[in-house]
Amino acid sequence: MKNVIKFFLRFLAGLILFVGTYLLLAYLLPKITFDKDSETKEEVTIFVITNGVHTDIVVPARSEEYDWTKEIKYTDAIKVDSTYSYLGMGWGDKGFYLETPTWAELKFSVAFKAATGINTTAIHATYFKPENLIESDTCIRIGISKVQFSHLTKYIKNSFKTDPDGHFINIKTDANYGNTDAFYEAKGRYNIMHTCNEWTNYGLKSAGQKYCLWTPFDTGIFNLYKKN
Repeated sequence: MKNVIKFFLRFLAGLILFVGTYLLLAYLLPKITFDKDSETKEEVTIFVITNGVHTDIVVPARSEEYDWTKEIKYTDAIKVDSTYSYLGMGWGDKGFYLETPTWAELKFSVAFKAATGINTTAIHATYFKPENLIESDTCIRIGISKVQFSHLTKYIKNSFKTDPDGHFINIKTDANYGNTDAFYEAKGRYNIMHTCNEWTNYGLKSAGQKYCLWTPFDTGIFNLYKKN
């Protein structure tokens, strides 16, 4: 019995140390930042938005670089048309997206799979009208060059799984958050080191914009851009 208690106490101490170290790094490492490319031209407008936990990158739905509507079809959402000219995309754990509409409904099994990378991932895509994208504490506007936008487009496209014909794979589900969103199969594994916000962070890096060394939470990105 004493051995069991000792094991439990050691495990608990190790867990507390791990969580404490993680939170300390999550606080410190986002403060190590890198500036945008010096030759950045504001030729294309993108946005980064957050729901308070999870960030999305928002891009023009149609542009010279790419027409997202050919793969993320209006008909994949419940009610979308061509007046929705911006498209937000976020990468994350598939279980969180499809099985956890609210934090109150979070299951231990879903959280465990997400933390450890056991589960698969998905892209959550949401269409927006321009008038719905207003700079605020939850919406950052960023101007980038066409070349940078091309790099960003490539980065996001490479996050999608595709079928044998090269098309994005729409996830048929009733777990939509509203009338303007849909889900797609994604590459990679979500875990506590590589989160949805790190995906956004790397997207900004690929586009030659300001980014953090590491930021598992949305606050790193938003604190960085508030410095403007």
